[in-house]
Amino acid sequence: MSRQPTYPELDDPGDDNADADLWFLPGPPEDEPAYFPPGPNATEPTEAAILDDWRRAEAASAARLARAAGRLGALDDRLKRGPEGWRHRLALIEAAELSWFSGDRITADRLALWIALRLSGVQEDAAALARVGWAVRRLSGGPGPEADLPEFLGRHDPEQDTIDPFADPLAGRADSWQAMMLSGATLHPITRACMGFHLWALAGLGQQDDRLEAAVTAARVAASEAQGVIFAPLAMGGAGGLRAGGAPPVRLARWLEGMDSALLTAMRHLDQIEAWNARAEAVMAPLSGRTPALLRKALADWPLVSAPMAQVLTGASRAAVQRNLAWMEAHGLIREVTGQGRFRMWRAAV
Repeated sequence: MSRQPTYPELDDPGDDNADADLWFLPGPPEDEPAYFPPGPNATEPTEAAILDDWRRAEAASAARLARAAGRLGALDDRLKRGPEGWRHRLALIEAAELSWFSGDRITADRLALWIALRLSGVQEDAAALARVGWAVRRLSGGPGPEADLPEFLGRHDPEQDTIDPFADPLAGRADSWQAMMLSGATLHPITRACMGFHLWALAGLGQQDDRLEAAVTAARVAASEAQGVIFAPLAMGGAGGLRAGGAPPVRLARWLEGMDSALLTAMRHLDQIEAWNARAEAVMAPLSGRTPALLRKALADWPLVSAPMAQVLTGASRAAVQRNLAWMEAHGLIREVTGQGRFRMWRAAV
């Protein structure tokens, strides 16, 4: 009977070098993860740490914040004493500027046509117009976002009120964002708006139009304590203040600089419209009927007006609208901006 070969160097459990000879087996990974129970990641900042960072940022930008808050207060007083159409006009301009920041690139004339007449060209993106139209409505009035964010965003489903709230993925994310904003109640509304804007994506609230939603929500939060102004302009002077990147002090300083520029642009625009309205009222005094006054109001409320828009806004006949528009253009009160024979649009000659 043949003998079975033996391998003492492998069979002997007492041999300390036995494992070293197994060169063909992979060794244990150096960065093998430790499987601990789920819990907060120690590397992620806590809510208290985030709030402390923004408090320090607010203290570092106290002078800029005071200047921006003062100008927002001046705009608030101006709109509180001014006509209702001024709010609508500023909302249209701000929404159009924010659309370029969000990538929709909707001009003020296209936006005005779509809101007034629901008209859009064949090649225009109806979904983009709907998104920017939502921005105009939220910037023009209604409840703010801090009370009910899903309702403000237009993503609230009434049927979810009778179902498990965890079935709605937005509800939990909105609750976390609102809880953070509530925890930062000691911050100035402008600082809190900046914080909420930059925490938007971190809270998981982003969709394809998240940049527009975040900016509109922040604009309403910044003016939450005002009475006349409904939103704080953020993009009228350029969207540089909405850029991300940097620590909270850098972001807040950039935010305040951008808001300051936007507030100056808004105030200058209202000055021009107020002066134009006074001049137009004096020049149009000899005209009789209600159409001239209604047409003047429409041109003060809307950045651009077409003949069909003016017909809808004034309730006058097309002939009366065309006649008054021609008279106003002849007297230098309005300016035609398209240079076409058809589908023309006018704006106040400020």
